[in-house]
Amino acid sequence: MTEPSDMEKIDRWLLPDGVEDTLPETAAKLEKARRLLLDQFQSWGYEFVIPPMVEFLESLLTGTGKDLDIQTFKVIDQLTGRHMGLRADMTPQIARIDAHSLHQTGATRLCYAGTVLHSRPDNMLASRTPMKVGAELFGDPSWAADLEIVSLMTAALLALQTRDLQIELGDVSVFREILRHTEISLDNSERYFSLVQRKAHDELVKSAQQDGLDERVKEMICELPLLCGGLEVLPKARHLFRDMTDVLAALDRLEFIAEGLTCRYPDVKISFDLSELRGYSYHTGAVFAAYVGSSGETVAKGGRYDHIGEVFGRRRAATGFDLHLLPLVDQITASKESPAMVVRADSNGDQQALWVKIEALRAQGLRVIEGSIEYLDHEQELVWNGEQWQICNRFENGKV
Repeated sequence: MTEPSDMEKIDRWLLPDGVEDTLPETAAKLEKARRLLLDQFQSWGYEFVIPPMVEFLESLLTGTGKDLDIQTFKVIDQLTGRHMGLRADMTPQIARIDAHSLHQTGATRLCYAGTVLHSRPDNMLASRTPMKVGAELFGDPSWAADLEIVSLMTAALLALQTRDLQIELGDVSVFREILRHTEISLDNSERYFSLVQRKAHDELVKSAQQDGLDERVKEMICELPLLCGGLEVLPKARHLFRDMTDVLAALDRLEFIAEGLTCRYPDVKISFDLSELRGYSYHTGAVFAAYVGSSGETVAKGGRYDHIGEVFGRRRAATGFDLHLLPLVDQITASKESPAMVVRADSNGDQQALWVKIEALRAQGLRVIEGSIEYLDHEQELVWNGEQWQICNRFENGKV
């Protein structure tokens, strides 16, 4: 008897790590949330677009996409021989659509929803096929545009009945301005970036002393990770950066956003973190993230990324966010389904009248299943009484 090959021994039902099926109950919740959010975005003036799952790497990994290189699955286009990528993020695609496909003047509001694919998970428990829903606002560099996007992100999470919501605000331009006004070399900037992002205050102090940084520079770079918390952060930051006009303007913008959010959503907790450098390579100003409860898990994030469209032929201001639906699925209530009505395989009834009845019931939003009764779990069924088809309770005599 021939021994099975290694391939034959593999369980064919296994999926790769981080890749999973979405089963009916969860799928129903995700779809309900997707529809709810897209309808909400439309009510705010955002138009729905559907970018392709795959496109040439030159487009996907341009601008905001540079950070996604390691996350992107690459394939060869059999028609052209060029490298293509399966999208790991949709923001670069939306920027391309705004800059190259629409050519609209003034502000453009776009929204989207779809699955992205990651070559590796963000963490050990993360999905590699997350469903993302997001919105982008192009062509408006104003503080009001930032407030609008953060407000829409907050409204979206509240629409999903998210509890214990916290919005964290920051601005990557603060760290960028410190580097621009100091003698920290390009070679050392990556090291300081990592230390600031990890909030490694003691290591920052040690590095600044070893590098012989000026006392004023050392003060700014070492105190930056400590600037996190509530509204008390802003006065401290203004004192620390008292002689840096651009940083003071960034702080004014953050205060404007925070005040606007507090006015609109007084029950939402707002905090600040000026050392948060997520997306530093492409964000140009305000950044924000949403957290739920004490888990520390980021459920939504975004920020300003001005001029991203330049690589696509149009230099445009831009700000936006996306949220990951799956971590929120447990708090989403799936729509209650109507009881299934089963059609008897009764050849004695009027089949044309049966079809008319079925179509009428489905048009009312009811579920009508054609099949053998013994194989279906159901409460109601259509039966022929000799004159017409009637809805009857399976467990009682007579009509329902």
